[in-house]
Amino acid sequence: MAWCSIQRFALGLEDRHKSVMTVAPPHWSDTAQANSASGDSGLLETVAVEAPAARRAPGPLAPGLYVVATPIGNLRDLTFRALDVLRDADLVLAEDTRVTAKLLSAYGLSKRVERYDDHADDAVRDQVLARLAQGARIALVSDAGTPLVSDPGYRLVEAALARGATVTPLPGASAALAALAGAGLPTDRFLFLGFTPPKSGARRTMFEEVAGVRATLIFYETGPRLADSLADMLSVFGPRQAAVCRELTKLYETFVRGPLDVLAVDPALASPRGEIVVLVAPGREAVASADDTDRALIEALMRLSPADASREVAKALGLPRRTLYQRALTLRSAPLAAEG
Repeated sequence: MAWCSIQRFALGLEDRHKSVMTVAPPHWSDTAQANSASGDSGLLETVAVEAPAARRAPGPLAPGLYVVATPIGNLRDLTFRALDVLRDADLVLAEDTRVTAKLLSAYGLSKRVERYDDHADDAVRDQVLARLAQGARIALVSDAGTPLVSDPGYRLVEAALARGATVTPLPGASAALAALAGAGLPTDRFLFLGFTPPKSGARRTMFEEVAGVRATLIFYETGPRLADSLADMLSVFGPRQAAVCRELTKLYETFVRGPLDVLAVDPALASPRGEIVVLVAPGREAVASADDTDRALIEALMRLSPADASREVAKALGLPRRTLYQRALTLRSAPLAAEG
């Protein structure tokens, strides 16, 4: 029978408590340590709670590469399935072996852990691929969150698939999706852009490239650069609605929501500590001018009939097709006047 061991760490800070859960059968260690980025520790209280008996995947773990999402701050966000894979894997590849060793120790696991990131040379990657070819079961983790999402792993996954290995993703914690869920901005379309460049000029170029995208924009940022980044966002995006999300899933999780002109001068966001996600509301696509529309129609009419040309331009510029069709007929009957 499977069990969950819930360990509450009494922090003594404003009578607040941080809970960390380790999922384990009774013979596993019941003395897991908190894997908190803030380093808080305190008194330990253990409570046994029965978990679903069917949580254990049937049969042995199949050979292949497993891309395993790990918690971004709260140990309770590690999934049952991730625990199964980490327990049964022959090897765990980690962004930082020390961070991963702490995570495994918290769940009473003692595994072979080796360092891997996308800067590893070809010889290291080839060794991993050779093990996969021999039937090894390898788990790939990052320090926190989902590997490959602003974290190492892409080159290994690409190479493993090219060699015919099985690659299995295990979904779980993601700072970008957690921030999106709590930001209060549109979620039907979003564009994840990862960390912003460190210098202002490159940042502004990045922002200008996506200013017209009609989707919520998601960026990762560091505390020391946050104020400058918000100022650059305001300069390019204007006073759009935005949200700054800090220390997600941790004790001091914070959401600051508002227009960019307010957030950019908020003293609390001058240089905050912790890991930060910034989300910006979708842009509004500029309406094409009459001259732009005519130029697009004239170019399309060189290749297509008026009906097809108006259909193509309507889709590209978001304008009514019937109106464009009438204009296309006019331009076709008097091309020289239109060009002049």
